[in-house]
Formats: sequence, C-alpha cells, structure tokens
Amino acid sequence: MDPNDRSASNKPNDAGAGRLTYADAGVDIDAGNALVDRIKPFARMTRRAGADGALGGFGALFDPKAAGYQDPILVAGTDGVGTKLKLAIEADKHDTVGIDLVAMCVNDLVVQGAEPLFFLDYFATGRLAVDTAAAVVEGIAGGCKEAGCALIGGETAEMPGMYADGHYDLAGFAVGAVERDQLLDGSKTAEGDVLIGLPSSGPHSNGYSLIRRIVERSGLALDDSAPFQPETSLGAALLTPTRLYIQSCLAAIRAGGVHSLCHITGGGFYENLPRVTGATLSCRLERSWNEPPVFQWLAEVGRVDAHEMHRTFNCGVGMVLAVAPEREAAVSAALVEAGESPVRIGELVAREDGPAVSIAGIDG
Repeated sequence: MDPNDRSASNKPNDAGAGRLTYADAGVDIDAGNALVDRIKPFARMTRRAGADGALGGFGALFDPKAAGYQDPILVAGTDGVGTKLKLAIEADKHDTVGIDLVAMCVNDLVVQGAEPLFFLDYFATGRLAVDTAAAVVEGIAGGCKEAGCALIGGETAEMPGMYADGHYDLAGFAVGAVERDQLLDGSKTAEGDVLIGLPSSGPHSNGYSLIRRIVERSGLALDDSAPFQPETSLGAALLTPTRLYIQSCLAAIRAGGVHSLCHITGGGFYENLPRVTGATLSCRLERSWNEPPVFQWLAEVGRVDAHEMHRTFNCGVGMVLAVAPEREAAVSAALVEAGESPVRIGELVAREDGPAVSIAGIDG
C-alpha cells in the first residue's frame, strides 16, 4: 500500500473517511471559473487607452504613455463600502454596491487632479454565489465605465468559515495620474476663494452604522415603502449608489481656477474640509443647498442634532471645489455643461482664532 495514501484503512480512528477535495473543504474552483467567465464581458466594456490586457493573468498591466501622459504623478487609493453592505445583503440587492466601491475610491483620486486610469477589486465570501458576485462586479464595471477607468483585474476569495452564509466583503483599489505641474495639493487655496458644492445622491457610503440603527428604531422593514421616497422600498432608497464626480471635476479643472477639491465622505464637513484648506484658512458655509429628504428622515427618527448630522453625513453635498472668485462663472459653466448643478455654498476666510469650519445656523 502506498504510505502516502491516507485512506480509512491507514487510520483506524478515521473509519468511513474518504479522500478529501478542495470542494469538500468548501471552496468551489468551478464556481470561481464560472464567475470569471461571467465577468469578462463587464471588464471588456471598461477598456481604455493604456489598458489592453485580459482578465485571468497573474498581474495586470497599464501603460501611462499610451494613455497620453508625459510626466505623470501616480495617485493611488483604496476603500470599501462599509456596513452599507449589510443593507445590500439583508435587502438581497447587490447591483449597486459595486458602483459605491468604485466611487469611494476614484472620487478620492480626482480631488488631487488625477484622472482614474485603472481599478482592481477584492471580493471575499464564505461560499461563492456566482449570481450575487456577478451582480456586484457588473456594478463595479458600470462605475468604472462612468469614471473612465479600466477594470483590469481583481481577486475573488472563497474562505469557508470566515463569513456568515450569504455574506461577503468588498475592497477596491484605484490608480490615477496627473501631470506633475497640474497636481492639486491644496497649496493654491487662498482667502476669498469661493466654495462650490456639487449635490450628492444621498448618504453615499458613509454613516451606515448609524443609518442601520435608525432603521431599527423606525420599526420599518427594508421592503416597506421609504417614508422619504414613497415610490421606492426603504432598502432600495438607502442603497442609492454614490455619485461619481470624475468627469465633471476634470472639466472644472480644465476650465482653470480650481485651487482644491474635497470629497465629503466619513466625517462630513467638519472632518474633511480642513484636509484641503490648511491651518490658516477657515471654511465659512451657508446652508444654501437643497438637502435630499433622506437626511431629514434620519435626523428626525434618530433624533440626531444638526452638528452631528454634518459631521457624519454629506447632508446633500458630495464634493466641494475651492475656486478663485474671478473664475467662479467659468468653472460653474463647465460643471453645468458636464451635467452638474453647482451651488455656491460659502467661502474661505482667514482662520485667526476661529474654527476650521463654521456652518451658518449651526455654529452660531
């Protein structure tokens, strides 16, 4: 008998045990291959100059020179969707969180003036459900196509015992480029700059641990009608995907006069705006924008005060541009042409002894 044959006859205490396979351990290689075949067309639709490879290799290639760059600075970022995934899983709706994943990564790149070039995703689960994973990746590909970046690869990890049945996690990795002399690093922001806000589609992908608590307090089920959007279920309304600001912000930058951009993500206005204004300037905001009704519902049901709302959520503004006042009209026109509805929401002033951010009606 072969000494390496660990059959039942070799171990009396393993009576009845047979040969084990990877599938017996909970990993289905065939399902993984089926997923790759399903998502290849999604990746192909995101091809762009510089990215000509196909899925399935050990690594993915990108050629910045073929993309038209002469002296590029590469800008990289990674992010996830957070506990918004819990809502997607509970609502059994998986076609939008991939858009969220892309948006949360590439919106962070454009604030430095970078055009997103390529994207990779990481999908991890206990047992691979091909239809669910394909829906997620199709959303990722849709987000990449809208952002103008190529989905050049990713990883699907099936890890039995790591995740509850039906659960999964996502991470995204994006790389962009900006010509060295066009990098936005906040150094050009100046007193008197006008702050222009771009509308959000809702909470985007931030604050969902609090949102889930508020949903519990409301007593509503995810398939109930949303009080703030009656024609839609609560689950679908709360899963409205994050807006992508790439094309509109790049158009604004090309118009000239954009000194800095700020993606309003976790931490809201109070935590994000100081990251691009420096230590000597303060953002003085007016509540001049329209707030999607979801935020009023969250505040009322959760009894969340105004300051906490604005340091947790975007409250209707997903991106802020600091613009030289003499270029405000030109930048606003470029944003409108790109499909945005820009709103002047404030200005930069000398900080002196004041706070980094003040919002009229909230901070005195």
